[in-house]
Amino acid sequence: MVRKIDTVLDRVKDPESDLPVVQLGVIKRVRYNEELKTLYVFTDFYSHMPKCVTCAAIAKTLASSIVRDLTKEFQTEFPDLSIEFV
Repeated sequence: MVRKIDTVLDRVKDPESDLPVVQLGVIKRVRYNEELKTLYVFTDFYSHMPKCVTCAAIAKTLASSIVRDLTKEFQTEFPDLSIEFV
């Protein structure tokens, strides 16, 4: 499971820099709840938000894109689990 999680985090790239999201520091941890069959992805996009209102709007769009891509990739790797972002 850890290897699959690491693979997803390496595979999903930031659309702006093309760096894996794991290198951006926006994914803090991933936890699995076996009882609930849920994978919790703890993120921190907001501490990386720029002060400029226009730039922040662009950054939020990029963050949404990353969450969408992560959801898709986690669902591919773990089709029987729910994916929740915290």
